[in-house]
Amino acid sequence: MSLWFTETENSNLALQYNVNKVLAHKQTKYQELIVVDTDRFGRTLILDGAVQTTVADEYVYHEMIAHVPLFTHPNPEKVLIIGGGDGGTVRETLKHKSVKEVHLVEIDPDVVAVAKEYLPEISCGLSDPRVIIQHTDGIKYVADHEDEYDVIIIDSSDPVGPAVGLFREEFYADVNRALKDDGILVAQTESPWLNVDIMMPEIYQGIKASFPITRMYLCYIPTYPCGMWSFTLGSKKYDPLEVDPSQIIDLGYRYYTPELHHASFALPQFIKELIGEADKK
Repeated sequence: MSLWFTETENSNLALQYNVNKVLAHKQTKYQELIVVDTDRFGRTLILDGAVQTTVADEYVYHEMIAHVPLFTHPNPEKVLIIGGGDGGTVRETLKHKSVKEVHLVEIDPDVVAVAKEYLPEISCGLSDPRVIIQHTDGIKYVADHEDEYDVIIIDSSDPVGPAVGLFREEFYADVNRALKDDGILVAQTESPWLNVDIMMPEIYQGIKASFPITRMYLCYIPTYPCGMWSFTLGSKKYDPLEVDPSQIIDLGYRYYTPELHHASFALPQFIKELIGEADKK
């Protein structure tokens, strides 16, 4: 008998994975949580029917969401990560020697517990003494802090369920206040192909409303719908395009490179048009 997991994107598209074994399946307080072992991508975390990360390709997402802002900031010492209970973004953030504190705000404690049990390669940084984990609402947490963080990373799931408020303009305004005067935000901002109605231009423009420097960049993740995935960086002072590639040291990357730091910001014309940046040089 063959067992398959189907991730339904919409009425016209679905992705299927051949499953060797179901390792965990539970309804948490916030969402349905599943961990399966797949043929091609290994152990896979699924939340509310959507693949979040796999041991085979997780490094693409986690390297790009972490290292782009952390190398854009000249001295990131205190970092806040909203979501990301699997620990991959924490792991990459801790590679930067300047980082003294990482605050992980993950609303669902079951995500962290399951990641520690079934995804040790990804969650290995969660036990580092520099990491403080809080299981609370990221929206409220950000609103209660001001002028505290050098970098804030929004490592959220899709804008449904508990994550929906993390994609709103008022939330990005609160993030701006929680950052120091030269702080940087980066958020995952969905697929340019499948999430046009929620990502473009509303999310991008929502970040742009609070940050004088706003730039979108791309990477390619096999297990994310249609492969192409976007991030949006908002900065109060530092432009990621002005980073000197020679200052990007080798921290053992598998995807991110000094050349890719700049190249990832080169957007296809259709994306420029979607986010309203087509006429800008």
